[in-house]
Amino acid sequence: MREVKVVCRELDFGDAVAVSEGPLIEEGRRGVAIKSRRGHGSTITESGFREGGPGYCDGRNYHYVICSDLQAQSVSPPAEFSVRLVNGTTSCSGTVEIFYRGEWLGLCTSWWSMMKEVKFVCRELDCGNPVAESGGPLVEDGKRRVILDRCYGNEYSIRHCDFIREPGVCIGRNYHQVTCSESVRLVDGAGLCSGRVEVKSNQSWASVCEADFDRQDAEVVCGELGCGAPAALQGGLYGEGEGQTWDKEFQCKGKESLFLDCDTSDRENNICLPGNAVGLTCSEPDDVRLVGGGSRCAGGVERYDQGEWRTVGAEDRDQTRTNVAAVVCRQLGCGSNVSALPGNTTRGNSIICYGSEPSLRDCYRMYDILPGLTVICSDLLVQPDISLTDSMGGVSRGHQGPEVFRDYSFTITCSTQPQYPGGSFLLTFTGSNRTQAQPAVNHSAAFLFPAADDSHQGNYRCVYENYVFSHNFSSESGLLTLTITASPLPAFIIRHVVVLLILLTAITTSYLYYKPTRRQKRVNRVSSMDRYVNAMEMVSLSSRAEAGPGEERAAQGTE
Repeated sequence: MREVKVVCRELDFGDAVAVSEGPLIEEGRRGVAIKSRRGHGSTITESGFREGGPGYCDGRNYHYVICSDLQAQSVSPPAEFSVRLVNGTTSCSGTVEIFYRGEWLGLCTSWWSMMKEVKFVCRELDCGNPVAESGGPLVEDGKRRVILDRCYGNEYSIRHCDFIREPGVCIGRNYHQVTCSESVRLVDGAGLCSGRVEVKSNQSWASVCEADFDRQDAEVVCGELGCGAPAALQGGLYGEGEGQTWDKEFQCKGKESLFLDCDTSDRENNICLPGNAVGLTCSEPDDVRLVGGGSRCAGGVERYDQGEWRTVGAEDRDQTRTNVAAVVCRQLGCGSNVSALPGNTTRGNSIICYGSEPSLRDCYRMYDILPGLTVICSDLLVQPDISLTDSMGGVSRGHQGPEVFRDYSFTITCSTQPQYPGGSFLLTFTGSNRTQAQPAVNHSAAFLFPAADDSHQGNYRCVYENYVFSHNFSSESGLLTLTITASPLPAFIIRHVVVLLILLTAITTSYLYYKPTRRQKRVNRVSSMDRYVNAMEMVSLSSRAEAGPGEERAAQGTE
């Protein structure tokens, strides 16, 4: 009691009332050993410590102290099954421990859900939403731990969950580390990423008025809670709450890591009318993917966990695989589950879902290593494109979409991104059973209409169909709304004009080509005649020279 009196005095908690000894910390852990003290010093440090610094001692030498001044600080033992987080970076993160029969014990469980057990831990500690959880050998194997069976989600606190009352021994992989948000949370929503925005101020939670909150503020909140981008923002979306209303206006830039890091300013109007407590829906986190299936909606399931992509495993039961696959397809926005089969070689941590959870992190997580899971979702094929072209200038852009002149030809082309070979396209016409089908060639197909008439007016859609993974899949394009209008001139006149223009162009081209050629031929003929005349004159002169003067005169007389 002498040392205990010094502790109470140093803490200004009055005199020592009681002290107990027990295995409050595991045996074999290092502790600080002090020398004996008569209780006259003012601080425990004046007692002096044994030489050699911290050493090892058995658990019975650790002490639990009760001082007399209960007004200064309550020192009554925590309630049975109270929760705390130790060895974390903040007061809302760390390894989970449960107070049981006078001592703090680690929590051991095979079932662990962010939406249930982790949410209870965060709530009991007056923290915000669950952000992350992990399991591993955080403490030594072979030590006694409180064993939790499971929580069902409707309990008031974690102490009302199913515990195995006698502490037991479990392997280290089942101990859990939790991270909760500290200063912001979403409440009364359907999952971890939706609810009414509440901010912690002066140890109490306050709702936020819609007028003081914008999309940039929402981006910071969603990011701090480990969710995706904001999807919906509306006052009164998740009720009003029962506490106070935050009296500042947030001015986030959208890049802050914590919501309370954002700038604030005084609110212009201190009144937040009923129905204006802001509700926020964030998209689910981008922490799940399907790989190796040729599409973002097919392949082996992987989840981003503790800084890396890890394989997700599932029990070899049809319903278990189907439930997990339903959640995966929903989170990825890939429609519904079509097929869920065991993976070929890879193995991963087991996930158990009910099938209605909004994301995979809301499911139960187990640390058994089971075969991986291959999932095929209904929206396997990407959405095809639809376009309109013509070869005669008969298509124009109207107020309600493309317009085609009556009696003109036009072509509707369906195309899709390269995913799988083969397939076919259907061109459907809204309001009738008229369809056309063509095989996909180079992932496209063209549908020609030789002459537009009023029956062609309406809405068109391309449907791409393909048989892959032993199932038929289809994907529809958006609507193409087509209007048929009268042309400025009758089509047959324009056709004749076009033909005449083509003929005129051909004639002009031929004329311009052959005219220089004929001129060159005439020049060539004149040049040849001149050369012939010159040659004959030369021959004549040569003959006269050889005949002599007498013959030349005779020739002249003859002439």
